[in-house]
Amino acid sequence: MMNEKQVSYQTVNTYSTLNEQTKKTENVWMVFHGIGYLSKYFLKYFRHLNQEKNYIIAPQAPSKYYLNGKYEHVGTSWATRENTQQEIQNALAYLDEVYENEGLKNAKNLVFFGYSQGVSIVTRWMAQRQIKPSMLILNSGRIPSELKPSDFAFFEGQVKFVYGTEDPFIDKDFLASEEMRIKELFPKNLKFVPFNGGHEVNQQVIIKLAGE
Repeated sequence: MMNEKQVSYQTVNTYSTLNEQTKKTENVWMVFHGIGYLSKYFLKYFRHLNQEKNYIIAPQAPSKYYLNGKYEHVGTSWATRENTQQEIQNALAYLDEVYENEGLKNAKNLVFFGYSQGVSIVTRWMAQRQIKPSMLILNSGRIPSELKPSDFAFFEGQVKFVYGTEDPFIDKDFLASEEMRIKELFPKNLKFVPFNGGHEVNQQVIIKLAGE
């Protein structure tokens, strides 16, 4: 008989930051990449923000793999369909440590930005830990189906749902089925922000949302 068992052990993971957090810092961003990214490269989308005003933290998804089968470039994933719940809990425990290490409980203007698969991890983390950023930006991703309005009843910050009008994953069918649900999850301070483009992070949109 084949049995699948579990063990618990201590592990180490990295995360990347951009700029320095000083007395001049006005916004602290925690940005969650999508499938295939390394956090250090995901930071490129935020390099154009004012360096003195913005401090950016990019957590690193834990599951690494080689992209395109060429054993050259490395990508990552937050979770897969295999042992999904355990992978998610592992990722959330890691995010708790990043949050604590960076002292984000006292951040005066905390912005969460999730792109693609990063949307699912940031919304699960917020809901389970009841973390209250000033702004939640959901870029081209799907909110997990298990999350309910009651999971976000504590949250009163701004919510921006950003998507490309040519994104094959955010098509008319997606908007028809998800728009109502997103409004139910976030009935206050919600704004849809479309842009001309595909499944991507749009730097000009980030500039506008940052108020620069």
